[in-house]
Amino acid sequence: MRKWIPWIVLGLAALYALAGFSRPKYSTDFDWVAVGELPVLQGGRLKPLDTVARNALLTFRGKQTLRSAEGKTSALEWLLRVLADPSRADKDKVFVIHDPDVLGLLGFQMKDKYFSFEDLGPHLERIRDQAERASRIESRERSRFQGAVLNLHERLMSYQMLRHTIQDPQSASFTSDIKAFLVQLATGREALRASKGNLSGDNPAIAALAGSFSRFQFMAQAGYFRFLPPLPGEGQEQWRNMGEGLLVSLTSGKIHPLAEHYAALVEAFRKNDKAGFGTELGAIRGYLATDQSGLLRQMGNEFIFNQSAPFYRGMVLYVTAFLLVCVSWLRWTEPLGRSAYRVLLVAFAVHTAGLIARIVLQGRPPVTNLYSSAVFVGWAAVLMAVVIEALFRRGFALAAAAVTGFVTLIIAHHLSSTGDTMEMMRAVLDSNFWLGTHVVTITIGYSATFLAGGLAHIYILRGVFSRTFSADAAKSVAQMVYGVVCFSLLFTFVGTVLGGIWADQSWGRFWGWDPKENGALLIVLWDAIALHARSGNLVGEKGFMVMAVFGNIITAISWFGVNMLGIGLHSYGFMDAALFWLVAFILVQWAVMFVGSLPDRQWRSALGTGR
Repeated sequence: MRKWIPWIVLGLAALYALAGFSRPKYSTDFDWVAVGELPVLQGGRLKPLDTVARNALLTFRGKQTLRSAEGKTSALEWLLRVLADPSRADKDKVFVIHDPDVLGLLGFQMKDKYFSFEDLGPHLERIRDQAERASRIESRERSRFQGAVLNLHERLMSYQMLRHTIQDPQSASFTSDIKAFLVQLATGREALRASKGNLSGDNPAIAALAGSFSRFQFMAQAGYFRFLPPLPGEGQEQWRNMGEGLLVSLTSGKIHPLAEHYAALVEAFRKNDKAGFGTELGAIRGYLATDQSGLLRQMGNEFIFNQSAPFYRGMVLYVTAFLLVCVSWLRWTEPLGRSAYRVLLVAFAVHTAGLIARIVLQGRPPVTNLYSSAVFVGWAAVLMAVVIEALFRRGFALAAAAVTGFVTLIIAHHLSSTGDTMEMMRAVLDSNFWLGTHVVTITIGYSATFLAGGLAHIYILRGVFSRTFSADAAKSVAQMVYGVVCFSLLFTFVGTVLGGIWADQSWGRFWGWDPKENGALLIVLWDAIALHARSGNLVGEKGFMVMAVFGNIITAISWFGVNMLGIGLHSYGFMDAALFWLVAFILVQWAVMFVGSLPDRQWRSALGTGR
């Protein structure tokens, strides 16, 4: 029976990985796949409506699903509710508030965490006043409360923009309003021609048309995203929201061809008119298919990527692999060890598929921002660990790979809460050549340093606390760490030099002592110092492990820390949440270093003198 365990585990892992490609389930029978694939322009990038919904709900609530009295609701269903029926959506508890001072400001209980727009509506003026005060203070100098209230205000503003994107939330029937406007447009333009463009006077047709234009102007300014594609002859950047799609009639005499269809689509959704919804959706997709068929396919690919959630599934599989390898050290070593290895390979395959999908969707190398760097760091570390495990077959590289893969994907998951992870590139970074050479190379160096530190964790923790950690096993781990640090030194050095060449081309200097440049140099120097100390017998095997763990601290500061300083050409802005986890990570590394520095008599394994 035991010989079948690895195959059974492999089959279950593969089924779990493939389950992400199943058709999504929703609480209604509207064609949500076709809706989710509709292209919109938001944040400077064309993306499917499903991506906008997921990012918005994740930003507001911290999750991509909503639980309410009506049951579990997907992000896409929630977004359609906001667009189509704001009075109903205003009751959904989509805003998460953790800060106790913000809760106190609003008079809420500490036990409460989720709130609706209806709950927060009476406090909007108070929130706005506090946010305006906080905005006048540098981000690095804001208190926790100021940062939290400013964040809440920004989320509330975004929500109100969503409500105005397709229709006027105060309108009883926006499709009727559009039909009335078309009548106003005909009579108003005729009156303007008769008056030779004179807007003065008491002409009711001109006054009615001016009132509608004023209303649509507000919608044009307030819209959260643009969903009306460019008109024939216009550039691909000329996407419009509803207000802009109606205002175009000011010069052409006609509204955007899809404006009425989108208004009718959301009205059919509000009335639960499935037949009408399907008709309008078909008309919209038919119009887009005439000259945007390639874009529809691209949006469909991103929708599938969102639905499959490869990095979330990768996290689950990495944890499973780690648990299996830990249990294999206690009993059933052979079958569970092989099972863990196969689960890790499935997790790595899912991780790889997600990485390749992002490259294809974005048209960029795998590292473009902090989110993608976290995904790539984990992927490269797991790849190296898989190779090492194939050579040594000890299970130690397997455990380090599972932990590193899981932790880096968790980091990426938390970074995704700030918004779109496929955001537009900064101008200075808009170079696929240097992103594919300097950034990829130095990020591989980060991966190697973290993998070496992870292996050193296993050496220290098992050496101190486990009697089953033999001297032979310890020697194997030490060899792994030494080789990985050598690999790290090579890639961080080459990556740093390539970065200097890129800086010379972009900024006219090879080196400017920027915090990010200093961080990269510190990694190179620390790897060199550690290797010199070990080869020169300045430290023993245990001391080298402690030095490898300290490499994690230096790399974490170089990777994340310098980006949060708010200074330098590589700064991405201060992040309170990231600071907390960075400090926590560093404290854990110091704790492991302390354990690794304990006298030999405190080590329970064969590495110590005590038994």
